[in-house]
Amino acid sequence: MSELRFDTVSVRYGRLTAVDGVSLTVPSGQVVGLVGESGSGKSTLARAAVGLSPVSGGRVLLDGADVRRLPRRKPLQMVFQDPYSSLDPRMAVGESITEAMPRGAHRGKAGRRAEVARLLELVNLDPERAATLPGQLSGGQRQRVALARALAGQPKVLIADEITSALDVSVQGAVLNLVRDVQRRLSLSMLFISHNLAVVRYVSDFVAVMYLGRIVEAGPAEQVLTDPRHPYTRDLLAAAPSPHRGLLADVKDDALADTEPADPHHPPPGCHYHPRCPIGPLVHTDSTVCLDTDPAAEAAERPHTAACHFAATPPIPTRRSA
Repeated sequence: MSELRFDTVSVRYGRLTAVDGVSLTVPSGQVVGLVGESGSGKSTLARAAVGLSPVSGGRVLLDGADVRRLPRRKPLQMVFQDPYSSLDPRMAVGESITEAMPRGAHRGKAGRRAEVARLLELVNLDPERAATLPGQLSGGQRQRVALARALAGQPKVLIADEITSALDVSVQGAVLNLVRDVQRRLSLSMLFISHNLAVVRYVSDFVAVMYLGRIVEAGPAEQVLTDPRHPYTRDLLAAAPSPHRGLLADVKDDALADTEPADPHHPPPGCHYHPRCPIGPLVHTDSTVCLDTDPAAEAAERPHTAACHFAATPPIPTRRSA
């Protein structure tokens, strides 16, 4: 087991700050669910961890060591969102899995074949699938192969980036059960990324909520999802499928802000969420602090490290509560 830590990590592309000073810890052997709308910076943060996005500031640490200084094959692996593009269509399943194995980890072709068979069984696939091309598999089967390939790298930390979003609803549950089972059996630390709060709650020990490149709330999953302290978290919960609406009985179906997220090239001053916030200055004229004072500066002193000036005063009013 290993700890993955993002230490004030920033990722910039020209004038765009995709990830803005994120500090987040994935504790050893635990699952942290990272949730937020599309464009919030979740996948960019994940890609920075595995070296696919440039880290403009801060550090990504694995057991205290900067991942940029680790060997090329790091004990940190990632399963990508699209099972149709993450595997080479010209390589058989067994070849793709073998390619990911550390050099010298298994002796001879027989040892590698045995490891491929073990990994396929671990993800509930017939070892005979090793000779199959990805094009002959369903989306769910391909994602299982992608998981087996990541596990072939002998990771201590696994990053799963929206791994069920491209799958049929009928197979999403099976893949989630598999991921949770593998994580527990192998004692892996995991960063699990999703926009679906129901999925995040099912697999995660901790939850972090991301908006416009920043973590705006984080804490134990049950606490964050039953007693959210940031208005954005509440809006996400209100927009989630019906199982989550029961958590907050006073939240209406249309609680998610009608306005679009702010332009990430030109984030608003003060609290980045204030143009959409149900308790912000556009709704409550006395909330002027939100216009010019960044709440992230004192987030560590608030419940769930929430980047909201009013997080310490529950309950937060809903957008259209009676």
